[in-house]
Amino acid sequence: MATSKVIYNGGLRTTSTHLQSGDEIITDAPVDNHGKGEAFSPTDLMTTSFANCMLTVMGIAAQTHEIDMDGASAEVTKIMEANPRRVTEIHVNLHFPKKDEYSDKQKKILEHTGLNCPVHYSLHPDIKRVIDFGW
Repeated sequence: MATSKVIYNGGLRTTSTHLQSGDEIITDAPVDNHGKGEAFSPTDLMTTSFANCMLTVMGIAAQTHEIDMDGASAEVTKIMEANPRRVTEIHVNLHFPKKDEYSDKQKKILEHTGLNCPVHYSLHPDIKRVIDFGW
């Protein structure tokens, strides 16, 4: 069964529909690549998915180990190169509102889990990943 359907709307814009839920995501080409930059670009989604994946699997570990990480967030920066045009670095800065309450063991659990998310292993090995857990 397919996961999603993507339609090219014209004007360098796509609409992706998640088939199970019906949720939609719009992408636009970025301003530096002939687009309007009015929505996530495809490479924005790719790099943001890395942080989404990290927080999701860390949330699973947090539930298992009774760690409160509600309100945790991540800021993502992508670094592009031109020839060929590609993502060369992803910077993820994580923020945990209750970080002062975590034991060293809990921090290790969250770090290990986040660094072993499926997207991490799906990215090309040449893409540099700079992760700051903000402890």
